[in-house]
Amino acid sequence: MKENKTINVQFIALAAMIAAIYVVLTLVFAPFSYGEIQVRLSEALTILPVFTPAAVPGLFVGCLLSNILGGCIVPDIVFGSIATLIGAIGTYLLRKQNKFLAPLPPIIANALIVPFVLKYGYQVPLPIPFLMLTVGIGEIISCGVLGMVIRLALEKYKNVIF
Repeated sequence: MKENKTINVQFIALAAMIAAIYVVLTLVFAPFSYGEIQVRLSEALTILPVFTPAAVPGLFVGCLLSNILGGCIVPDIVFGSIATLIGAIGTYLLRKQNKFLAPLPPIIANALIVPFVLKYGYQVPLPIPFLMLTVGIGEIISCGVLGMVIRLALEKYKNVIF
């Protein structure tokens, strides 16, 4: 029974640390984290479900708190956070596949969901396909490039850290 409690505490602590790092990265780089052209550097952390399932709730809570603290509107708080959750779950499900597939779920989820929030929530006067392109490019930079750099760096230490 004691081992189960230890595992649960470790899971929650790791999820909380990931959430905190996500929030800090988002708010420190706020000028790049919000808007129709955004490169949310914290989205690079969506690679972490490859290493631990604790990253899934951690990323969701981190995104949720970042959107609340960043002054986002309710649809963005809800649907932006859900996009990150979907991406994190997708990354977790692809963790044993080709390592280059892992960043795809957050890129796709955000590129498909966030443009509708920008268009109809924030009344951004740009067409949805263009917003999908701008959000998608930002996600490719964050998840595809920076996320893979993080993955390659952590791969060597995964047994020590996670």
